[in-house]
Amino acid sequence: MYLKVLCDNNSIIDHYFLAEPALSFYIEDNEHKILFDLGYSNVFRQNSDKMKIDLKEVDTIVFSHGHNDHTGGLRYITDFTQSLKVVCHPNTDEKKYYCGLDISAPINFNDLPDNFEVIKTEQPYRISEHITYMGQIKRNVQHVDPLEDDNVYDDSAMVYENEKGIFIITGCSHSGICNIIDQAINLTGKRHIIGIIGGFHMLNNKNLNKEVCDYFSRLDIENCYPCHCTDLQAKIALSKVVKVNDVGVDFDIEI
Repeated sequence: MYLKVLCDNNSIIDHYFLAEPALSFYIEDNEHKILFDLGYSNVFRQNSDKMKIDLKEVDTIVFSHGHNDHTGGLRYITDFTQSLKVVCHPNTDEKKYYCGLDISAPINFNDLPDNFEVIKTEQPYRISEHITYMGQIKRNVQHVDPLEDDNVYDDSAMVYENEKGIFIITGCSHSGICNIIDQAINLTGKRHIIGIIGGFHMLNNKNLNKEVCDYFSRLDIENCYPCHCTDLQAKIALSKVVKVNDVGVDFDIEI
């Protein structure tokens, strides 16, 4: 598997790409080319053009959840003519509000062009030979919510697996990063975690930081790549129990 960060809150110095408070990853698994989330705007597309990544070769789009910092870029790919699968939870394109603001996906998925095949599922769905969309996450491990009364039940993630273990790809972890990891382990039957990348939704919450760090300390995790909605204090706390790596636009990793 090859993963490249097209969009994140941070950019890497001297790489000269755009950043925004959003997330988008480009992923290859053998012949399959996948977009995981699309950021707020067309930043992911501007960056991919500059990176010489041809998004017209993408065959699958996976949405971690329906907030506009992960779905907003959908407005900028309706010109794609290739056959595309769009994989997501059934609630992804439902209306969503936060503090009175509309933070929904910009397009109802029923209005997408005919070459977009929308697959809405609460169950795990195989994306490629090694990558699975995890479906609705069971919330039975983590007790401190990322947001009080969080009801983003469409929040999900993907898991890559090979003979060495698993690599988890998450968008915002509204469902709880501990719950996501637990489900990935149960889904694959593998306990060795090669790495975890994405937003952990650990923001200004010492109790959450402690719970997640306690959980991580009991796991077999090689590397951690927190980004997007993971603040500095959370990264510092995590670094005491797991190897934390810096992430930004143009960061890439090959497993």
